[in-house]
Amino acid sequence: MDCLFCRVVAGEVPVDSVFADEHAVAFLDHRPLFPGHLLVVPRRHVPTLTDLTEDETGPYYTRVRRLTAAVERGMDAAGSFVATNNRISQSVPHLHTHIVPRNPKDGLRGFFWPRTRYRDSAHAATTATRIRTAL
Repeated sequence: MDCLFCRVVAGEVPVDSVFADEHAVAFLDHRPLFPGHLLVVPRRHVPTLTDLTEDETGPYYTRVRRLTAAVERGMDAAGSFVATNNRISQSVPHLHTHIVPRNPKDGLRGFFWPRTRYRDSAHAATTATRIRTAL
C-alpha cells in the first residue's frame, strides 16, 4: 500500500508536525485555507470514519477536540471549522480531519458547497425517516 498519510505517520514524508501520540498524528496542511490549518490522522490506516473502530473513535476525537482548542488559541482565532470527508472529496484515502482557524469576515463563506432546502416538510420528514431506518 502506498498511502501518503501512512508514510507521514511512519516519518517517511517530511511535514510540519504539531502533535503525535499512539492514536493520532497532526501536521500543517501543505495547502492551508488559512495559516494554522491542521490535518489530524489516525496512526492506523483506515480509509474512512466508518472504518474506525468504536475503541479508536473516542481517543481519535479526543485528540481532534484538543487540537481544535490549540489551533484557536495558537492562531488567536475566534473559532474554527472542523471537517472530515468520507470518500467524496477525500484527496488521500486515509481518514483525516481538517481543523481550520476561523475569524469573522475571513472570506470563507460557510460550507464549501451550495446550500439547498427541502422541498417541503414532508420531504424533510421522509429524509429523517430514511436515516433513522438505516441507523
